[in-house]
Amino acid sequence: MSEQHSTEDATLRGYRQSIDNIDAALIHLLAERFKITQAVGEYKATHDLPPADPAREERQLARLRALATDSQLDPEFGEKFLRFVIDEVIHHHERIRDDPAN
Repeated sequence: MSEQHSTEDATLRGYRQSIDNIDAALIHLLAERFKITQAVGEYKATHDLPPADPAREERQLARLRALATDSQLDPEFGEKFLRFVIDEVIHHHERIRDDPAN
């Protein structure tokens, strides 16, 4: 193996290790977020509030699109990612409302 190739492999391994660390952090952050949204779902269910709050969702999407732009992340991607998370949270809130034992 040439020195050039081995340097590239070490560089690539370093990039991949950083990506792996970021992926782990994302999973931990999502887990923490869902612990809190679980509590929100339980609160909504016990206070007879709807699982979704479209006005808040729109405010959040606008806020996070701006954050994505400021962070040089494609705001379309940021919105798609957040929409996926919001939809999953709403699904969890509906389950809690419909079956509080869940």
